[in-house]
Amino acid sequence: MIGKRSGRDSRGRISVRQRGGGSKRYLRTIDFARKKRDVLGTVAAVEYDPNRNVDIALILYKDGEKGYILAPEGIKPGDQVIAGENVEIKVGNSLPLRNIPVGTPVHNLELVPGKGGQLVRGAGGVAIILAKEGNFAQIKLPSGEIRKFFLNAWATIGQLGNVGKKLEKLKKAGDNRRRGIRPTVRGVAQHPGSHPHGGGEGRSGIGMPGPKTPWGKAALGKKTRKKVKYSNKFIIKRRKGSDGKIG
Repeated sequence: MIGKRSGRDSRGRISVRQRGGGSKRYLRTIDFARKKRDVLGTVAAVEYDPNRNVDIALILYKDGEKGYILAPEGIKPGDQVIAGENVEIKVGNSLPLRNIPVGTPVHNLELVPGKGGQLVRGAGGVAIILAKEGNFAQIKLPSGEIRKFFLNAWATIGQLGNVGKKLEKLKKAGDNRRRGIRPTVRGVAQHPGSHPHGGGEGRSGIGMPGPKTPWGKAALGKKTRKKVKYSNKFIIKRRKGSDGKIG
């Protein structure tokens, strides 16, 4: 079972507000790196995982071992999947980007070759390989960002399942409480000692040019990315909502 931290850091202080409670969760170990190479596996079941918004698939491998992977759209019990250098381009199979054709939808992308998938792991997530040049593949991510990835980084074929998750509506306050999310109090409803928006007579506004966080930092529109970031050289086009500039 995953121990509850309720938004507290290693010092025991609240670092993320509005966290606490929630149902118990048990951790499922997901094979993001697809470590079982060249061993055929059969999908035994597609299961719910409380720790993510996408379903997971239980894989029974030919050598008798078991493991979980993220469940792509359309995968079902009885289907066979495999990870390898030169396997078939088929939903659920995993292989290096250099061996995946341009235009193929992928998910569970490695940022660092060999580290395991870090990007495109949420419900309905899909990235598209646009081009290959030199040692890099140009890939369009779900955010709209176009980024270069090493050709020896691995990815899994297909779009992730549970596509309609973002359309889900909460029916009552208890739905969020069971997820471990506590109520959020508006800044203007607090007193000035708790929030910069607080205080004033009656229903007054925030009383400043722009909204702030409880710690006095600009809340909307301020760029927070480092101007000199190591990964800027890999980004070809910034995500939606960005000014398009790198650095």
